[in-house]
Amino acid sequence: MAETKPTRHTVQTTHHIFFSDSSAMTAIPDASVHLVVTSPPYPMIQMWDALFCSDPRVAKALENQDGRLSFALMHEALDQIWREVFRVLVPGGFACINIGDATRTLDNAFCLYPNHSRVLSAMQEVGFSVFPPILWRKPTNSPNKFMGSGMLPPGAYVTLEHEYILIFRKGEKRGFNTPEEKINRQRSAFFWEERNHWFSDVWMDLRGIRQTTHSRKVRDRSGAYPFELAYRLVNMFSVMNDTILDPFLGTGTTLVAAMASGRNSIGYELDPSFASLIRENIMQGVEPARHQAAGRIQNHLAFVKKREAAGKPLKHVNTVYGFPVVTQQEIRLVLPVLACVDEVAENRFGATYDLDRVALRNITI
Repeated sequence: MAETKPTRHTVQTTHHIFFSDSSAMTAIPDASVHLVVTSPPYPMIQMWDALFCSDPRVAKALENQDGRLSFALMHEALDQIWREVFRVLVPGGFACINIGDATRTLDNAFCLYPNHSRVLSAMQEVGFSVFPPILWRKPTNSPNKFMGSGMLPPGAYVTLEHEYILIFRKGEKRGFNTPEEKINRQRSAFFWEERNHWFSDVWMDLRGIRQTTHSRKVRDRSGAYPFELAYRLVNMFSVMNDTILDPFLGTGTTLVAAMASGRNSIGYELDPSFASLIRENIMQGVEPARHQAAGRIQNHLAFVKKREAAGKPLKHVNTVYGFPVVTQQEIRLVLPVLACVDEVAENRFGATYDLDRVALRNITI
């Protein structure tokens, strides 16, 4: 009798990019996005002045060295996007916004411009519920803290070595009511040990990335966060087949993280000079995504080995992979393994995944 080959369980996702202003996301229907992960241009950081100065009022305020007015006007531009984010999110959907505060000297006066608190206020005004934030600690000046007047009091100032990941929810807790929705949620689970690490309010293990693009214009405008940051947030606050939105797509990191996680995605980017870099990141995303999936399995197996060596055997078994897990919520957990990515139309991509134990074979770490 011929050997029966295992059934290949595959799923597909789609990924759309719009090179236009995200202040009016007319291509996205109301309540159709499940999660927003983004990092906007930071008001009062000079590398983004040119973007905000498309508003002549901002250009005039900066010319006049009026920091307070410049700060207020720059955030008015972001407020339009936050209103659109609220519109397109489903009830119970989350928004995660990575933003840092700014320090700047204008009119011979040094000042902190608290971007994170201004965004918090704006999101509350729109109607979002505020969740505890994550502090992303990313040392940039260590070990030399030579700011302001150096060693002479009282003119020195504290260095900013962290950014914020602000977390918001639209409305009440999201429901998963049908049997299909419940099973998909269970398959989208993360490991117990990942939950303990990811849901800490301080992330100290992620460093900012160097911008390696050959385009000086793109490099000067890019403040991309690391893939792992977006990947965690996508897996923490959405389930497989959800739609993820980034209204400030930049180099495409959020889209690639969504693709690696078995989610659909939409990205808006105002500057078309990013197009070739975004496409390159997408088309080269298969191996990193597969590496990510295999790495999570490897890390879990190392965790299991350590627990068992300490005399703390795990009581449950994952039904897909056959290895032990801590809780019953993990028994249907499956990691989508990206098989291929195709450009199905201009600025539109399709991704195909394997969802079974066999898919993780022959993936090198």
